[in-house]
Amino acid sequence: MHFFSPANVMRLCEIVRGEKTAQDVLMTAIDVTKRIKKVGVVCGNRDGFIGNRMLGGYGYQASLCVLEGAMPEQVDAVLRNFGMPMGPLQMSDLAGLDIDYKSRKDRDPQSFDGRVSRSADLLVEMGRLGQKTQAGYYDYAPGDRTPKPSPAVAEIIEKVSKEYGITRRKFSDEEILERCMLSLMNVGCEVLRENVAYRASDIDVVYL
Repeated sequence: MHFFSPANVMRLCEIVRGEKTAQDVLMTAIDVTKRIKKVGVVCGNRDGFIGNRMLGGYGYQASLCVLEGAMPEQVDAVLRNFGMPMGPLQMSDLAGLDIDYKSRKDRDPQSFDGRVSRSADLLVEMGRLGQKTQAGYYDYAPGDRTPKPSPAVAEIIEKVSKEYGITRRKFSDEEILERCMLSLMNVGCEVLRENVAYRASDIDVVYL
């Protein structure tokens, strides 16, 4: 049973069906999910399951837009205006930038695009771990979760773009929205094709 953080608030629970999961075990997990008033979705056992796997494509495009010329505050504002409760960079600050940092250290560097995570890695190494240190992609005042754009972060982002020989450019809000949301949908199609999600409506439930 895969809960989402913070587990006391998030209603979703992915019920992961392994290769050897017995039917009575699966039914018990579904029943427990209902009893604790969570919304359960049964899925196959692959990296990221449904929710986080799709979020990977969404977050990748958000970070790529930042690498290529947008700033975190523009990317986040576009996705909030679309209807998300918070933007992807703000969400990273809430979860803690050190979580993904540690995860990347345990993975084969060939398995991900290190360019898009380079800025986040540098922020972690500066001690900017997100809301818990009052500094991540944004600055935060004590006791206030309102993200404030940081000149230090802008400097890091521009330095990383230069390091990779990327000429930064202006982004339209429409391009940011299309890149992030279409990537989310495309990965959703892969999840469905690979039978990680058993039906399209399960993906809808995860994202609602």
